[in-house]
Parts: sequence; structure tokens; C-alpha cells
Amino acid sequence: MAQPLHQAQPLQDNSPTAGRLPFVLLLAGAGIGGLVVLGALALWFHYGSQVFFEMIRTGFAACF
Repeated sequence: MAQPLHQAQPLQDNSPTAGRLPFVLLLAGAGIGGLVVLGALALWFHYGSQVFFEMIRTGFAACF
């Protein structure tokens, strides 16, 4: 019968960049979210609220 393989010690990443990936992904997500909000505000101020909401409604209608 086959026996499961167990490591004596768990692997650890002690490199200087260990743990940075989640932080970098968080910053990238926050940056992209900020750009989306900034773009929405720019459209709002440029076209006005009526046209802005009409564009959003038309976009949702096209998707669904």
C-alpha cells in the first residue's frame, strides 16, 4: 500500500520579496479602481448627469 509523502519541514520563502505579491496586487487593484472612479467623474463633469446616466443605462442594456 502506498504511503503519503510528508515533508519534514514546510517550505518557507525567506527571500527579500516574500509577501510582496499580495501587497502589489492590492495596490494595482486600488489604482485601477481609482482610475475607474476618476473616469466616471470626468464623464459626469464633461457631459452632465443626464447624459452620464443615459450612457450607463445604454451600456447595461447592451450587455444584458
